[in-house]
Amino acid sequence: MAGPVTDPRAAAAGTPTRRGTEAALLAFAVLITVAAQAIVDLTVTGALRPEMATFSVWITALWVVAHLVVRRFASYADPLLLPAVALLVGLGLTVIHRLDLAAEVSGDTASREDAPVQLVWATLGVALFVAVLVVVRDHRTLSRFAYTLALLGIVLLALPAVLPASISEVNGAKIWIRVAGFSIQPGEFAKICLVVFFAAYLVDKRDVLALASKKVAGLELPRGRDLGPVLLAWILSILVLVFERDLGSSLLLFGIFVVMLYVATERASWLFIGLALFAGGAMIAYQIFGHVQARVNTWLDPSEYYDGAGYQLMQSLFGLGTGGLFGAGLGGGRPDQVPVAKSDFIAAAVGEELGLFGLVAVIVVYLILVERGLRTSLVVRDSFGKLLAAGLAFAIAWQVFVVLGGVTGLLPLTGLTTPFLAYGGSSLVANFVLVALLVRISDAARRPAAQHAAPIRLGDAPTEVVVP
Repeated sequence: MAGPVTDPRAAAAGTPTRRGTEAALLAFAVLITVAAQAIVDLTVTGALRPEMATFSVWITALWVVAHLVVRRFASYADPLLLPAVALLVGLGLTVIHRLDLAAEVSGDTASREDAPVQLVWATLGVALFVAVLVVVRDHRTLSRFAYTLALLGIVLLALPAVLPASISEVNGAKIWIRVAGFSIQPGEFAKICLVVFFAAYLVDKRDVLALASKKVAGLELPRGRDLGPVLLAWILSILVLVFERDLGSSLLLFGIFVVMLYVATERASWLFIGLALFAGGAMIAYQIFGHVQARVNTWLDPSEYYDGAGYQLMQSLFGLGTGGLFGAGLGGGRPDQVPVAKSDFIAAAVGEELGLFGLVAVIVVYLILVERGLRTSLVVRDSFGKLLAAGLAFAIAWQVFVVLGGVTGLLPLTGLTTPFLAYGGSSLVANFVLVALLVRISDAARRPAAQHAAPIRLGDAPTEVVVP
């Protein structure tokens, strides 16, 4: 009978990297993307557009480069993360292209072709994805820059608020920086900086934050002196709502911090405190801010405001109803009837043309992405990595839930965009950085612990003599 393995490299050598699985899934995602684009062209125009060959080569090259970089710099990363992103980005490009064709057919000369622009943003996103994997070889080094990233995140978040409305305000929300035809939403990058800071801070303070003062109704409440962090996060979210009128980012940041606090301390009381603070802030905002009242009233009865603020939501509901279970088919519906369908309401376009089954399939892809992120959080060995992966995964889940809730009328509209799917350069590029961090953490989680250790031989073990 063979004895125990004394050479850790022997065990490591047998651990599969699953890069072949990733390559096969990426090829499948590219095939679906190209086929969907071809279906749209044939359905709407009756022929394949000349740019189809260029698009096919371009999108294939993007994922080949991303895969080769992962194979080289994060060889043990989860094999499902990148293919899930590739499928979502490809479907988003297809729907945006379909809406571009709809505008062209209807003779809308004011509309521009946004699909080529989105492809350029995807290319920039992949470039940043590669840069993060090459530069950040160990995710734990990010914790050394936690407070610097916190300051950067706050600056990025506050910058649009102090700029003139002429270059920062769009549709009532001051969340943009627009200069010389170029626009960026710095809050998307601030989100990642603040999640890194939250993870590092909660690792340092979780023992204190986990202390309980007394038990009420079965919940162990924290000490009053320990409420400072959650109150600061609440105040920051309220300031975002007050000065930038950005309900989406306010809700997103506060929700991420509260959930990460719960994960760090395992105290359910923090969730109830967070919900109470959120409810109080929502009531205050509703009483003070007219744009919050308008959104809530439109959400409660969109048909009453059909000729105004409720038109977008009602058209979205009509489109989802038209799609039914199986949809009208790519190119067979009228998703262009929904205002701002390429960004805020792209999920309605997916639901109309692919139906309930198609929309649920897209949600399942998001669930896979989030589940693999949470699994990485459970498997990774260091506490900072656990909190960071959990925070990044929850950021995607929370944003998708809030966006789909708004599109379907379950929640008030927030102005957030659907990650990877919707048109928007800032959101797409920032989310590529987010996924790169998840890939880096998953590589550390799945990499054998003793992969680089020297072989241990019993005869070479040092002998130590203890003199009494």
